Amino acid sequence: MVKSFTDSAHLVSAEGEVLVEVPLTICAPDGAARGGIVVLHESRELTDAFRELLVMLSDDGWFAVAPNLFHRDQDPGAEVFGSDLFEDFDAAWQWLTEQGVPRDLIGVLGFDDAGTAAALVATDRPVGAAVSVAAPGILEPLTTDAEALVTALPSLKAPWLGLYGEDERIPSEQIEQLQDAAATASVAVLVVQYTGYGHRADYENSAVPIDPDDDTIIHARSRIFDWFNSHLR
Repeated sequence: MVKSFTDSAHLVSAEGEVLVEVPLTICAPDGAARGGIVVLHESRELTDAFRELLVMLSDDGWFAVAPNLFHRDQDPGAEVFGSDLFEDFDAAWQWLTEQGVPRDLIGVLGFDDAGTAAALVATDRPVGAAVSVAAPGILEPLTTDAEALVTALPSLKAPWLGLYGEDERIPSEQIEQLQDAAATASVAVLVVQYTGYGHRADYENSAVPIDPDDDTIIHARSRIFDWFNSHLR
């Protein structure tokens, strides 16, 4: 049975100084874990759909770890990028290694702006695989602390999967430019496009209600699991 609990991750300097303490929401598999997935989110509240995704990842054998990216009490609507993002990811990553998870068996997953964050993490940190769902900021950076994805993705250090649907923020021509940029990376990349919003495993956060049993969401969810199964091994 999956075990769900909370904990805190501490990022410690070489001198032993605690640099940051990050609250975590965790789902642990029953038995030995195959690896770990750091799941980034842009909502300050974890929805039932998001928690269900953590459970599903754990059912598949992964530690599913969601760091609270908003523990610094940012202004409402503030985004978490730059050094704050990397510190929070590093703390979650370090927590997983302390549980005995090998470094190359840690992946990162994110939705919306957190999907952009997941892609940027994969350009700067030693993750084993990354997945971004509906990640904006393709041609223009989302914030001054972020980088446009067309500029960042050629530097990917881990296999990256991008899932996109119909989104006012992300025109199809931008996705084509994203594909071209990602194709220059030295790692495996795949960009998949869907119609509508049915690719959203976090369907409760979608602008359009999504049937969790719809074929499209099942297919998109399978893509995510297959990506981690293929590259974290």
